[in-house]
Amino acid sequence: MFGYIIYFQVAESERIVANVGNRRQDIMAEMVTRGDIVSSDGVVLAKTENKDGKDVRVYPYGELFSHVVGYNDYGRSGIELAMNFQLLSTNEEIIQQVKDDIKGRKKAGDTVVTTLNYKLQAAASKALGNHKGAVVVMEPDTGKILAMVSKPGFDPNDMDRVWEEIHTEEGASSTVLLNRATQGLYAPGSTFKVVTALEYIREHGADSGYTYTCKGEDSFNGVKIICYDHRKHGEVDLEHSIGYSCNTSFANIGVNEIKMSGLRKTAEDLYFNTEIPYEGGCNKSSFEVDDSTSRDIIPQTVIGQGDTQITPLHNAMIMSAIANGGVMMKPYLVESIQNVAGDTVREYKSSSVKSIMTTSEAATLAKLLEAPAEYGTSSWKFKNYRHKIVGKTGTAEYDNAGHCNSWFVGYSNPEDPDIVVSVVIEDSTSDGLSGVQVAGAIFETYYP
Repeated sequence: MFGYIIYFQVAESERIVANVGNRRQDIMAEMVTRGDIVSSDGVVLAKTENKDGKDVRVYPYGELFSHVVGYNDYGRSGIELAMNFQLLSTNEEIIQQVKDDIKGRKKAGDTVVTTLNYKLQAAASKALGNHKGAVVVMEPDTGKILAMVSKPGFDPNDMDRVWEEIHTEEGASSTVLLNRATQGLYAPGSTFKVVTALEYIREHGADSGYTYTCKGEDSFNGVKIICYDHRKHGEVDLEHSIGYSCNTSFANIGVNEIKMSGLRKTAEDLYFNTEIPYEGGCNKSSFEVDDSTSRDIIPQTVIGQGDTQITPLHNAMIMSAIANGGVMMKPYLVESIQNVAGDTVREYKSSSVKSIMTTSEAATLAKLLEAPAEYGTSSWKFKNYRHKIVGKTGTAEYDNAGHCNSWFVGYSNPEDPDIVVSVVIEDSTSDGLSGVQVAGAIFETYYP
């Protein structure tokens, strides 16, 4: 009994108090001024100001960090929700706390120092412009999230208006509060070919000598598969299939070279159909095909169409594992907690989730993924780029009218990877903005 009480008070007390239904938080807010949220480079993203005797939460950059930092009215979201307990805790010096008590003042809440980088966040937001979509930038070897943008955004300084608008008849279908980076589920398009390629490697080895002759279109299990712009890629091996993002070659692999039960297992090894280990909350990516699936579903599925769905964060995590020798790191947003004097009272360290592929498999995929930038689908942007880029483009149709979402997921400096960038742009066919363009703007900001 005593052991349980000690465990509850020490190990579980923070989680229990932080529960949204716990009245303790309201009591804490009466005694403590909610602390600041700052970026890793020292920019204040959220603070509390006293206006007419009332504490008011202020977000200096409005929409720029709206989804990832969140809001503190009408419930909470983002970091405001995840770190509510810490923001309402105080580690002021004891003497200062006594002075506050004597004068009847609130104590100063602790500051949450995030992993976010202001310049990268601003660059990602600017590159997306007014397009709907999302960007995630993270360090592959630590899991630190350096930028997380979702559009459309909202102004957390004006939640009264935002809340009113989304509860009107016209605004009922609004997704303005949806964090597309973690909650948006999209067909992965050709970025899923990384998963299909991994299953092929697992069944046949990296040096199987695979070849296929692409004629621009072909029929598999009664389903016509067409390469982009009906382009005839000729004889391709696995590397060229990745480099040119050859739909017919990958459909051939899916139908004739691999087992769907194996692809299902590989997808689940990569955290499809499983909760992502991310404390901010993330929708579950889905992959439903197996050996019992109708054969006519396979050709579209193995090239990232059909019912398969993934979040931008999950896509970033898979690419991070490739960059990190097969080890998936736990993504995180908070670096440390500081008191009002700037002293660190708690640090958050990186941790691995598990190895989702072998070191050899990761090295093989990394080598294959050099092809798009060297001569393939992203070479127009990255072929002569001053830092080598490894990654995969993707185009995913989401209706029968030819409208597509554009993907890019990849990383820089493969010898010692720096950052992974995952981008999805909704309805990129409207004006041609591509994931490659957005990712390029982010890499150019990272390497000034």
